[in-house]
Amino acid sequence: MTTNHPPILESAPLGPRWPCLDPFLFCAHHDDSYPASNGKMGVQAVEFEGREMGSDFSARDGFSMYHGEPIPGFPGHPHRGFETVTLVRKGRIDHADSLGAAARFGGGDVQWLTAGKGIQHSEMFPLLNSDQPNPLELFQIWLNLPARNKMVEPHFTMFWNEQIPRLSFSDAAGRKTTVTVVAGALDGADKALPPPPESWASQADSDVAIWTLELEPGARWTMPRAAGDQTHRMLYFFVGKSMTVGGEAVNGHLAMHVDAQRELELVNTGDVSAELVLLQGKPIGEKVAQYGPFVMNTQEEIMQAMQDYRRTQFGGWPWKDNDPVHGTENRRFARYPGADVDEQPPVLAIV
Repeated sequence: MTTNHPPILESAPLGPRWPCLDPFLFCAHHDDSYPASNGKMGVQAVEFEGREMGSDFSARDGFSMYHGEPIPGFPGHPHRGFETVTLVRKGRIDHADSLGAAARFGGGDVQWLTAGKGIQHSEMFPLLNSDQPNPLELFQIWLNLPARNKMVEPHFTMFWNEQIPRLSFSDAAGRKTTVTVVAGALDGADKALPPPPESWASQADSDVAIWTLELEPGARWTMPRAAGDQTHRMLYFFVGKSMTVGGEAVNGHLAMHVDAQRELELVNTGDVSAELVLLQGKPIGEKVAQYGPFVMNTQEEIMQAMQDYRRTQFGGWPWKDNDPVHGTENRRFARYPGADVDEQPPVLAIV
C-alpha cells in the first residue's frame, strides 16, 4: 500500500498523562522513586511540608503520594462505564474492590478490571523495603466500553507476568527487539491471554492491541500494519535517546499518532535501549460524556451514575479501611470474588 502522508500523523511531547485516541480514554505513566519505608509501609523520614497531602501529584523528591496517607496510592473510589488496564513494571500494588476481590501484584503483572455498571476499588502502593528504596513504575490505561456494554456486571482478572507472551525478534545484525503482548494479535503470540468477556478488546473486529516494545541499541524491527482499515494507532516513545519511525527521526520522548495502515520500521538510533508503548484499536465511534471516574454517552447518564453511586455505593465497601493493604510479605497473589483462598502466580518469582 502506498500513501501520500508521513508515517507520523501527529505528535506531542509526553507528560504524566498521555494523549489517547478512541477507543482509549486515558493513559497515565506513574514513575516514582519512593525511599525506604518507615517500617509501616509508609514513606520514611521525608519532608511533607509543601505537599498537598491527600491529593499530592507534586513529584517532589522524585515521588508523589497521590491520594494516600500515610501509604501512597489511591484509596477507595468508584468507576462506571469503562475498563482499567494496569501494567506494573516495578514495585507492588495492593488492590481491593467492592466485589470482595483482592490482589498484590507487580513486576510485569497486569490487572484488567471491567467497571461496567459500577465498582469501587482501591490501588495502594505499599513500601515493603525498610532498608532500601521502593521504586514504583506503572501504566494505567482506560479503555472505553460501547454503550451496549456500559452496564454489564463488573469483572476482575489478573494476567500474571509469567503468562504474558514476550516475543523476541533479531535483525540482520543480531540486535534484538522484544514485544510484550498484553492484548492483540502478533505473529507468534498465539497464546495471548483473553480480555474480559464484555471488553471492547473481546470483539472480533475491534483490533485492540496493548504492547510494550524494547529495542536494543541499533536494533530495527518492522511493526506490521493493523488488521482493520479503521484502526487508530498510538506509539509512545518514553525511554531512550532517539529513533526513527518509518524513516522519520524522533528526538525526545513523544506521543505519536502513526499510520496504522502501513508497516513501520522502528530503528533505535541511540546508544541505550529504547522503549515504547503501543495502544491501538478500532474506534467505538460513540459520544463520550465523562465526569471524573464515570464515562458514559450522555450527561443524563452521568447524572444517573452519580445518583446511583450515592444511593447504592456500587455494592458497598466490604473492607474496614478505605485504603486496605495486604500485609508486609513481599508476595504476589489474587483473591477472586467469592473465593476464600489466594491464587498464586504460576511461578513464585519476586520481580
